[in-house]
Amino acid sequence: MLAFLGIVLGIALLIAGGFALVAGASRIASKYGVPPMIVGLTVVGFGTSAPELVVNILGAITGQTELAFGNVIGSNIANLGLVLGAAAVIQTIDIRGKIIQREIPLLLLITTIITVMALDGVFENRAPRIGQSDAIVLLLLFAIFIYITVQDVVLANRDDALFTSVVQSNIVSDKPQLGYNWLLVTGGLALLFIGGHVTVKASVDFATQLGVSTAVIGLFVVAIGTSMPELVTSIIAAVRKESDLAIGNIIGSNIFNSLIVLPASALAAPVMIPRGGLLDLMVSWVFAAVLIPIFFLRHARVGRPSGIILLVAYFGYAVYRMKAIG
Repeated sequence: MLAFLGIVLGIALLIAGGFALVAGASRIASKYGVPPMIVGLTVVGFGTSAPELVVNILGAITGQTELAFGNVIGSNIANLGLVLGAAAVIQTIDIRGKIIQREIPLLLLITTIITVMALDGVFENRAPRIGQSDAIVLLLLFAIFIYITVQDVVLANRDDALFTSVVQSNIVSDKPQLGYNWLLVTGGLALLFIGGHVTVKASVDFATQLGVSTAVIGLFVVAIGTSMPELVTSIIAAVRKESDLAIGNIIGSNIFNSLIVLPASALAAPVMIPRGGLLDLMVSWVFAAVLIPIFFLRHARVGRPSGIILLVAYFGYAVYRMKAIG
């Protein structure tokens, strides 16, 4: 019980640190003339993935690569099943912008690339893993993604629905002093570091007590906890009927997880694919693939029935994964 409370405490510190980091960094960026859309795409996107990033790097450094793998893939599955499903149940997600419609197949491509990287070990008769060379490829893909996205938004798609939503949702006040904002950034980083240490240690203890792998704890405990910022943001955006922002937050978070969090972990130490990990990757791929017909063949809309199906699929897989594989 104490180990589980430790995970809750660690995740709370991670989320608090992420919010403080985003608030301070967003204001500093705006103070120096960075456009709100760029802040939304980079600083805010990075901030919501900061809990996953810190947990994974610390996990990789301390040899808990199964936890790192479970956290990334679990967060991606939770975002598409739990977060998107919950947001759609509350309010129909109706996509209007071309930017999001482009990023959905991009997410599927990225998930496919990671799955193929993991399958290399199977083909080469060795333990499957995401190694340092894989990490470099993923980071290069992220650099290309950022370049194309920023160029697209700044030069071509200022009237896109996502652009409007992000600008409105990231209006930053100039009143707080620069020193206070730097204090927020510093304090946020400190909370992230402390929360990461607490979460990793408590997760290992909790897994030992339950007799399951740390990958399972990463998939369905840590991943859900670190996905809370995405859940809150997407639900608020759905309630406000800012559908592009709701789905954009989810897709953007998964892209950050796949192209920043996972490769950063692999650079610290090769991320070994745990038992059942290949199935987790395939499930993540299926969730991403399901979005293609939903958004391109059904008038770009996720309604309440689809949301319920996503939620049932997510919790159904969680129960199966913990019972059948552990």
